[in-house]
Amino acid sequence: MKRIVIVRHAKAVPYGYDDDFNRDLTDRGVKDAGRISLQLVEQAIIPDMMISSPATRALHTAIIFAGSLGFAEESVQRVRELYMEYTTAEFLEFIQGLPEEASTVFIFGHNPGVSYYADRLSRNFRGDMPTCSTVVIDFDVQAWTDVESRLGRVAYHFYPKMFRGK
Repeated sequence: MKRIVIVRHAKAVPYGYDDDFNRDLTDRGVKDAGRISLQLVEQAIIPDMMISSPATRALHTAIIFAGSLGFAEESVQRVRELYMEYTTAEFLEFIQGLPEEASTVFIFGHNPGVSYYADRLSRNFRGDMPTCSTVVIDFDVQAWTDVESRLGRVAYHFYPKMFRGK
């Protein structure tokens, strides 16, 4: 089995669009990323690989997840094209090129891309992707090259509103 965990960055500051790439998380965003990543720990969803958009808000989200999940922060890979550049077809090709030794891969990015990716990869995702939304998609395949559109099954979809007030 191969598993992709698609994460939209947590809540970012609502200003600084003239320097969008460097917008960071709000305090709520930091808390939400901590809550969601701990839910993954509870479900024993542990990354073999973490890949993030290099934009500050996505990378900061990835680093928070890495800390919760016991993944080395310096091992989080940065892929420029995850900063709203991949088409869904290009994203699928990217997934098909992942190293075979990695079974569970976390990918941190931005909307609308992450929503399109979750929808395209799975046969049963029809949800919204608010900030810090995390979709776990399982593929009943042995190789990343066998991953195809609509082949995945959504195992979990976590989003911050599910855990507020807890």
